[in-house]
Amino acid sequence: MKNLIADYLDEHKIALQKLMENQSQIEKAADLIINALKKGNKIIICGNGGSAADSQHFAAEIIVKFSKVRKALPALALTVDSSVLTAIGNDFGIEDLFARQVEGLGAPGDILVAISTSGKSPNVIKAIKQAQEKGLFILGMAGKNGMVVPCDCQIKIESTRTSIIQEMHITVIHMICQMIDEAVC
Repeated sequence: MKNLIADYLDEHKIALQKLMENQSQIEKAADLIINALKKGNKIIICGNGGSAADSQHFAAEIIVKFSKVRKALPALALTVDSSVLTAIGNDFGIEDLFARQVEGLGAPGDILVAISTSGKSPNVIKAIKQAQEKGLFILGMAGKNGMVVPCDCQIKIESTRTSIIQEMHITVIHMICQMIDEAVC
């Protein structure tokens, strides 16, 4: 049991150390998001499973607040409208789940935050491609191997363990939210 705990915490330590070495990517991501928000653009976020929960969490922090009371800012998670999700899944297929929404809701200057622990979720990749066609900036958040398609900014977590990747993603999301709060207050 102790080895399991020690190994898990060691893997966290390594992922966090690598994240500390790549602070410039987090700063770049925050700058992209802050500049878009200051121009009146919105943040669109997608992901599957735990990354879907992170999408919703991120959108809530942007709309409501993180640590400071400030004006509401435009963000939406593409994982929450059950009518839209089931209609797309039924009529087009799950691979189009996010791309169809990006097509309808995205505008040039908006930011797509695409979260995939594997970096190769078909519906997230299709959303990135649709966002590129529409002129959105793309922030990719993935695990060790990164996104399989190019992104304007990419944050890779140096781990192959899904749980650690997700835990580091939420750490990055919280850091970005803190920078948003500081920039717009």
